[in-house]
Amino acid sequence: MVRSQAEDVDGYLAEVPEERKEALIRLRELCRAELRGFTEVMAYGMPTYERDDIGEISFASQKQYISFYLLRSEVREAFAERLADHDMGKGCLRFRGPEKIDFVLLRDLLRATVAGPGKIC
Repeated sequence: MVRSQAEDVDGYLAEVPEERKEALIRLRELCRAELRGFTEVMAYGMPTYERDDIGEISFASQKQYISFYLLRSEVREAFAERLADHDMGKGCLRFRGPEKIDFVLLRDLLRATVAGPGKIC
């Protein structure tokens, strides 16, 4: 998927391939349930969750994978062992298909993010 021009997350989800839609809707619901006090926006063409106007979590449907952007370095460091077996860039956790998404891990990462603001990578 090229960078989305959607104005909101509903519009973004309407654009994603059918085979990914259910997983991305579930990911959005998880973010909305766990990220209390955050605002859902579109930033850089993807759904983003901001606290105090700073994006801390994003996700996107990419060509080869579904990406989950975890922008808090101390949260990534705290979960280093659990993230070790995953395809992870500096701030991007990549899942090669909807069936590969570890929603339990993502829930725990979201809860750690909510625990308090920190440095964004």
